[in-house]
Parts: sequence; C-alpha cells; structure tokens
Amino acid sequence: MKLNRKGQALVEYLLIIAVISVVVVGVVKLLGGYLHDSMVKSSCDLVDKVYVEGSKPGEGACVDR
Repeated sequence: MKLNRKGQALVEYLLIIAVISVVVVGVVKLLGGYLHDSMVKSSCDLVDKVYVEGSKPGEGACVDR
C-alpha cells in the first residue's frame, strides 16, 4: 500500500517555520531595546537633536540642543 507523504512533508515544513518564528520573536524581544536605541540615535542625527541614553535599553530619546 502506497501512502501519500505530501501531507507529512507539509506538516514538517510548518513545524520548521513555527520554530524559526519562535526563535525570531525571542531574539527581537531580547534585543529589541538595543535595536530601538540604534534607530533613535540615527534619527537624532537627522533631525539635529542630541541623543540621551535611558536607564534601560529602549528608553533613549532625542532632545533639543
């Protein structure tokens, strides 16, 4: 009896995608504050403001000179 394995392969691919998604969400959650700070630093230079570092990652802000 020959079984159709396409469904099994689809489930395996979905599981791989789910695991990768969980890892990506975890990395973004872990490094999100640092990513936010780097974006704010870049935008401060563009709008001619000074970057002030926050007490925690992700709390930095631009202030007028």
